[in-house]
Amino acid sequence: MTVPPPQHSRPAADSAAAAPPPGCPVHVPTGPDGTTRLYGDAAATDPMGLYEKLRAEHGPVAPVLLDGDVRAWLVLGYLENRDVATRSTQFSRDSRVWHGWRSGEIDPETSPLMPLIGWNPDCVSADGEEHQRLRGAVTAGLNQFDHRGIRRHITRFAHQLVDSFCQSGRAELVEQFTEHLPMLTLTHLLGMSEEDGPKLVHAARDLFKATETSLASNAYVLESLERLVVTKRARPGQDIASALLAHPAGLTDEEVKHHLRLILLAGYETTANLMSNVLRMVVTDERFRGSLTGGQMTLPEAVEQVLWDEPPLLVCPGRWANGDTTLGGQRIKAGDMLLLGVAAGNVDQAIRPDPSAPVHHSRAHLSFSAGSHECPGQDIGRVIADTGIDILLTRLPDLALAVPEQELSWRSSTWTRHLTTLPVKFAARSPRVPEVAAPLPAPPPPTGGLPPERPVAPWPQNAPEPARVPAPRRSLWTRLGRLLRRR
Repeated sequence: MTVPPPQHSRPAADSAAAAPPPGCPVHVPTGPDGTTRLYGDAAATDPMGLYEKLRAEHGPVAPVLLDGDVRAWLVLGYLENRDVATRSTQFSRDSRVWHGWRSGEIDPETSPLMPLIGWNPDCVSADGEEHQRLRGAVTAGLNQFDHRGIRRHITRFAHQLVDSFCQSGRAELVEQFTEHLPMLTLTHLLGMSEEDGPKLVHAARDLFKATETSLASNAYVLESLERLVVTKRARPGQDIASALLAHPAGLTDEEVKHHLRLILLAGYETTANLMSNVLRMVVTDERFRGSLTGGQMTLPEAVEQVLWDEPPLLVCPGRWANGDTTLGGQRIKAGDMLLLGVAAGNVDQAIRPDPSAPVHHSRAHLSFSAGSHECPGQDIGRVIADTGIDILLTRLPDLALAVPEQELSWRSSTWTRHLTTLPVKFAARSPRVPEVAAPLPAPPPPTGGLPPERPVAPWPQNAPEPARVPAPRRSLWTRLGRLLRRR
């Protein structure tokens, strides 16, 4: 129940076609001074191997380079990750603390890192009282939904998606199921139309690749959400956008827009990857599937196991040091950037000496961060994954991988790693027929409070008269009593 070995991973076809030729600096694993690059071939094909190499060389905190050879610290240890995530006074979420802005280490106009490390007017970029003000509005917007109500919508969307391919006996689950169910659910909760989903799926995926088109994809997402804010300001509804606009914290339209972006992108990417990873384990790992079908592990527990072994985000940006400090034996300077190594921390031998031992009973993983910035929408993500996968496996219990496992491919970036395809086969089935409740009988007409009279059916013509039933004969004592009273 661990991440697939490197030989089972290869770049997606579109990524390979766009890869630079050999000899290009991107193929070099280290920068000019020998610092390891957290991008390029090594990070794309074997990120877990790269993390272990860094851990062996530097310990729980390692120096790395991001796209454009931007310097940062990658936190690899479990305890060190929790330390950074929970000490907000020492490690800020406000990226304006970073010294790279002043040194010219990055070009804000062109760097693909901007959508992920740039400052935004949202709760993720704030600390202290400002964080509490903004976070309170987000939490209220998310908590307005009853999980049973959310499940009803997820159930409807999941059945629609399964109906679209169940007759063919084959499906590509990433493209046809796991990428679309989270976006359909989130756009509904945000107050957007279902038609917005497909384009947002493409933009969200592209944004997390950190490529030259990431800035354009980020702009498209913001434009879509800006239109939503204008619409909901005029016609509010029962959705997150309307809840943020109406919250007593008094969020501006710009703050609302950026919080909707945060919810959409973070919720979509993590949930889509989580669902793909769980389903891959179901169709490739007999022990995992056997534990699930045999009752040794429930579906929610299976989700937790995958959150330990294959977290949806490998690396989480970012924290910035408010002052000089020491972490994991490294000297951290004021203004330095730190990255939470979620995947590396989850397999740290300090807490998991045997990585093959089941940990599905524990939610102590780092997949949703920790401290005051722990993901507020994690339970909604779990509901989407649990409900969607349960419906898929219930509808198609004979689901099996349609290609050799070695042919599966992944697309990776500094931040995330996800399956590009998951082709499966199963016995063809008819689409589900929606159950339509029979109408109730019409109520009887009002009778003013009196019981309705029972209608008397007329006696059929030419029918014989009913036989007369003789009156019951009085007893001797009754007749004797009447005779004595006459006297």
